[in-house]
Amino acid sequence: MTLASVRARFRSRRSRVALLVVLALVVAGVVAGVVSSAGGVRVRSQLIAATPEDGRPVDLDTSLYLPETTPAPAVLLSQGFGGDKSGLASTAKLYASDGYVVLAYSARGFGRSGGDIHFAAPDYEVRDGVKLLDYLSTLPQVKRKDGRPLIATAGASYGGGLSLLIAAADHRVGAVAADITWNDLSHALFPNFGASSPGVFKKLWAGELFGNAYPSGAGAGGVLRELVGGRQRAAPAGPSTSSCGRFAPDVCAAYQASAAAGTPNAAMTAIMRAASPAAVLGSIDAPTLLTQGEQDSLFPLSEADATARGLAAHGTPVKVVWRPGGHDAGGTSINLTTAAAVDWFGAVFGRGVTRTQPFRFNQQAGAVSAETGDASQQTLQADGYPGVAGTPRHTTAVRLAGPPQTISSPGGGSPAVITSIPGLGGLSNRFDQALTLLPSAPGQTATFVSAKLSKRLSIAGQSSVSIVVTTKTSTDATLFAGLRDLASDGADTLPSQLVSPIRLTGLTPGTPTTVQVRLPSFVRNVLAGHRLVLTLSSTDFAYAVPQDARDYTIALAAGGAAVSVPTVSGKPVGAGHPFAWLIVGAVLALLIAGAVVLVILRRRRVLRRRPELADVPVSIDGLVKEYRGGYRAVDDVSFRVEKGQVVGLLGPNGAGKTTALRVLVGLIRPTAGELHVFGEPVYPGAAVLARIGAFIEGPGFLPHLTGRENLRLFWAATGRPVGAAEFEVALDIAGLGASVDRRVRTYSHGMKQRLGIAQAMLGLPEVLVLDEPTNGLDPPQIAEMREMLQDYARTGRTVVVSSHLLAEVEQTCTHVVVMHKGRLVAAGSVAEIAGGSGVQLAVPDAEQAVLVLAAAGITPELVPARRALEDVFLGLIGGDE
Repeated sequence: MTLASVRARFRSRRSRVALLVVLALVVAGVVAGVVSSAGGVRVRSQLIAATPEDGRPVDLDTSLYLPETTPAPAVLLSQGFGGDKSGLASTAKLYASDGYVVLAYSARGFGRSGGDIHFAAPDYEVRDGVKLLDYLSTLPQVKRKDGRPLIATAGASYGGGLSLLIAAADHRVGAVAADITWNDLSHALFPNFGASSPGVFKKLWAGELFGNAYPSGAGAGGVLRELVGGRQRAAPAGPSTSSCGRFAPDVCAAYQASAAAGTPNAAMTAIMRAASPAAVLGSIDAPTLLTQGEQDSLFPLSEADATARGLAAHGTPVKVVWRPGGHDAGGTSINLTTAAAVDWFGAVFGRGVTRTQPFRFNQQAGAVSAETGDASQQTLQADGYPGVAGTPRHTTAVRLAGPPQTISSPGGGSPAVITSIPGLGGLSNRFDQALTLLPSAPGQTATFVSAKLSKRLSIAGQSSVSIVVTTKTSTDATLFAGLRDLASDGADTLPSQLVSPIRLTGLTPGTPTTVQVRLPSFVRNVLAGHRLVLTLSSTDFAYAVPQDARDYTIALAAGGAAVSVPTVSGKPVGAGHPFAWLIVGAVLALLIAGAVVLVILRRRRVLRRRPELADVPVSIDGLVKEYRGGYRAVDDVSFRVEKGQVVGLLGPNGAGKTTALRVLVGLIRPTAGELHVFGEPVYPGAAVLARIGAFIEGPGFLPHLTGRENLRLFWAATGRPVGAAEFEVALDIAGLGASVDRRVRTYSHGMKQRLGIAQAMLGLPEVLVLDEPTNGLDPPQIAEMREMLQDYARTGRTVVVSSHLLAEVEQTCTHVVVMHKGRLVAAGSVAEIAGGSGVQLAVPDAEQAVLVLAAAGITPELVPARRALEDVFLGLIGGDE
């Protein structure tokens, strides 16, 4: 049985016919390309030969978007790291609807494209881009001027870096639009890296990027994707290691060694520099638009600044836009950046551009709303780009005060100060406060405070300050500097949750050293009556720190106890709008959960892996969950769940079923016992939880969004590639038809229940945990759910279901676990329990019962076993229900 049958259960006859047609087209498209049309835009998908690898051919998966009118200028569109061309479809259609020919593609090693990932290497990914330019140059639909094709490159993050590198390698590129990308990868991943400093390893973001190199076809999710609908993913065209996914072996080895050491080795340094636009800015003649997110702890504003200054020094026209969003705030400005790029390309290809371009930035317009928690935004435009540090006439000095302070860096760097979590750093002004819910790391932060500001201060760029650092025993120091906004009511905000890592070397213990510290680049209106607060911490959860315990004494520099703040004045060019509270509310639960995860990770005991259980989906041994007051919701429960089983968790209200499930999916910690999923210990935030899909204690959705939008928003919050979500399967399971595009506030309870189950099945997890999934479903829907769960388990997946519907459990489940008053009463197959044999019962042994009866003069007789699960269940719980 395959997952194709699961999908078939939820499709009409017409839908199945349509699916076969689509699959046929996909198969045909691998050979000859697929042509479709939507909204006047024609789309053709095909494989294009790329740079061979070790003598092996490599193809890139591409889609060509043709506007209604051709010939037209072309755009080569690259995806972000970990994505593929499917994530570019909406952007490509926007370009095409504005009259551009667009070639979107999955970069080498991603999606259905072959080859290994060399991370924007000149000999591979960049050369691939040149080959795609060759293809575009042959198309009659691409407009020419003076015999030269008009081609631009565009992309965000990884795609933005590729756009710049391809433009440097091939002068057929006539314009560039690079969004939220890097200048020097070594500085982005190892800030302060240089000849005199090994930098500070940005471990969480580096790990996030590295994890995205695993093919979405790897593991369970990939198996399901190959089964569903008969789609077969293209395998990597070459060797890849189990520890590095589709990274090329040399990149893998360099990263592993550098991550272990916390500093880049020579091989990693060479790879990062070769992948950095900084090394080739002198070769880029194409006018370039740089849009950089103001909420970005991966590639902050300083990265775009370095690129802009390098291009300007070379004489290349460059325009800079600081926009809302970034890697820490999701794709909040896709339309904005695409519109800016369309305007830019139009200016370049239409009438040309001057060297000096206006500068646009997004700024908080006023105070935060007391009602909504949102800050109104507006876009301002200045005559020219001042750089992140501004100019002398655009700098304000704010005096700071505070005595010298000694701070400690604990051994092992734990506990650590927590300022941000990759992808969740700058959601909105309201949620800058969320991480303050975490316990502080006492004794690790020095604080210096200004007087109350007499007037509003509009900060736009990178502030700086002089401090004095004295080490006690070490010859180096690692610090993390932040500039906070302290409101009159005591609310403390770290703008965009950004800090600047500092690595000082060559220090003499006991000797004070004065250093100039560059603070994070951000845009913020600090209101009159507020204070600026300079913080210097010895640790930060997102970065690697020295492993030995040490102390630093931090003081303000004599005569330099002021922070130099850059300001930029500009004219409003359009009213912005508040970040919609309901949209950011979608990630509030994730943010708070992340906070709880981090607290637990710092406090939890060391949990051991169980390699012998690597093939066991769920193993629970001696599980205890006790709440305050001594109430034990779960008391010494042990059982195992094997692959291919549908396990029903039964018990009356208060039996501990939901508590056990909450522990299983990492929502709460157990008081005692061990719980393993595929041999890995379970705790809040454990990586193995990505292999579980869960629906517990009822559905919760944003009511103003549609069902489809809720599912997409939920998946986006996981940070996993869009292509791995299997939205169509989930939507088929929901069975909502056209209602999936209605707002959830109009849904009945049953419709919300079905949408919740579909959400749990996003990504087609290996273990599916459902708490009372049939609540609110009518009999036909319950029957469909029963068949779907059985088919799902037949693919080798595992399903755990809690339910009060005993008859339904008997028809659906292969095995049952019965709980009562927190304890395990019985566990075994449905046939065993209903048949009265082979059951792990907490009742006297049968032989002992025979002896007792014989002593009483009673002759025992064999009677037929009770076959109804309901009768057995009521007998097991003693009629207490």
